[in-house]
Amino acid sequence: MSYLDQFGSRSTPQSRPIPNRPDQTPNSAGGYVFAADHWAQLDRFLILGSEGGTYYATQRKHTYDNVRALHACLAEDGGRTVTQILAISVSGRAPSNDPALFALACAIKHPDKDVRLVAGKALPSIARTGTHLYHFARYAEAQRGWGRMLRKAVQEWYLSKSPDNLAYDAIKYRQRDDWSHRDLLRLAHPRGSGEQNLIFDWITHGWGDDRSLVAMPRRIEGYELAQASRSPEGCANVIRAHSLPREAVPTEWLSSPEVWRALLETGMPVTAMVRNLGNMTRIGVLDSQDHKNLVEAKLTNPDSIHKSRIHPMALLLALRTYASGGAHSRGDNRYQPITKIIDLLDIAFYMSFDNVKPSGKRTLIGLDVSGSMSAPVMGSPLSAREAAVAMCLVTLHAEETCEIMAFGSQPVVAPISKRQRLDDAVAAVRNMPFMRTDCAIPFKVARRDSEGPEAFVVYTDNETWCGTPHPIQALNDYRNESGINARSAVVAMTSTGFSIADPFDPGMMDFVGFDTAAPALIADFSAGRL
Repeated sequence: MSYLDQFGSRSTPQSRPIPNRPDQTPNSAGGYVFAADHWAQLDRFLILGSEGGTYYATQRKHTYDNVRALHACLAEDGGRTVTQILAISVSGRAPSNDPALFALACAIKHPDKDVRLVAGKALPSIARTGTHLYHFARYAEAQRGWGRMLRKAVQEWYLSKSPDNLAYDAIKYRQRDDWSHRDLLRLAHPRGSGEQNLIFDWITHGWGDDRSLVAMPRRIEGYELAQASRSPEGCANVIRAHSLPREAVPTEWLSSPEVWRALLETGMPVTAMVRNLGNMTRIGVLDSQDHKNLVEAKLTNPDSIHKSRIHPMALLLALRTYASGGAHSRGDNRYQPITKIIDLLDIAFYMSFDNVKPSGKRTLIGLDVSGSMSAPVMGSPLSAREAAVAMCLVTLHAEETCEIMAFGSQPVVAPISKRQRLDDAVAAVRNMPFMRTDCAIPFKVARRDSEGPEAFVVYTDNETWCGTPHPIQALNDYRNESGINARSAVVAMTSTGFSIADPFDPGMMDFVGFDTAAPALIADFSAGRL
């Protein structure tokens, strides 16, 4: 029996590879799993990034591994790589656009001219704001400096903007990352229409006293008037007349309730509104029912949420921050959160995912709450386990028959139900005890009869290493004993190159955590529609 304990093909310790599976590789924790191919790792990087590293890997090591996978994709098929970058960025599937901008900066330095050309044409679609453009410029310059293709791509970014949008970007995104529009215009030298050139001239040289404000685009005229305003009421009137963003407001008027009311009334973008809910509560803007109604109209409107491209991660962070009442703020920035606003953020979170068509399958969600899942996700204040439980709730709400099982090195009671508000569910897992990782547990303890799960969804960082057998062996045992050909979706909460999913098992599939499309795709996979 000692030989079987060490080398059995049906029940192998996770600290050893399964016999006759040379495709297994050690993960960062020392357990044996499967290597995600570089295309799958590219998806994970574009969606999850590598900020903050992981529990077992530093940010430097984590980033190196992901960039190596990116370059492998570019070397194999540069055009496909750019298409993948473009698809994930444009669809708003990622919490941050920075990984896509970095990947595009690598592509625009590709030795193949055709790849560089495709990457340059993709820039206006991927770098949708001035901030995105500044990030891209920083990434690109750090790699090889300014070549002809890079200059042309930046030219096209400016020339693709309508005068109104160009004026808005010039006001809202004046400077980031030690870059400004003036710097980029002097490097790229775009030549556009008459009104575009007028804006370029204003950005580069300013507007002298000898020129009339009447000739300026309306938003730039408004910016100049706001900067010259003598009172918050005067500034608020200019904001209402010219639909100005917050960045056009002089610093001395940014604490004025009247100014914030004007910003909210004139179509403040959803992302900016969510980011400033705490500030508006603190200074009393949301004491008014009319202004609460404006917030509600945006946060409960599916079209508004989807058009804004606000990501579920941004809403989850906003919900956590707002519900704390500014507990981590300095000075007098604390406030009493409004319950109605918390409820609205909760509603918006679920709306921000793609529409989920239920699988109709009995589903068991395995939530990894081991020690390694305590690491921050995407460089945010949220841990991977907190982010995972937020995603769990999307599936839990969608499926009629669904249970959640938390696990580390053993099953743990998960105090979570679909009736809970999002912030309460996240708080419930925040202080759960840390343990070792055995990702086979959901399969080992699942009910083994005709009423057992038809689908498993495991949220994990894939750093499993303790226990016997391997997850795929436990899944096969479950299938054999229950008579159910169950499917298993493995949702990676970090962008490591590992997976517990067997690449040769059609009933197992990898998904990326906090991908806005993931819950819908998981349901389709569980139902056999994918």
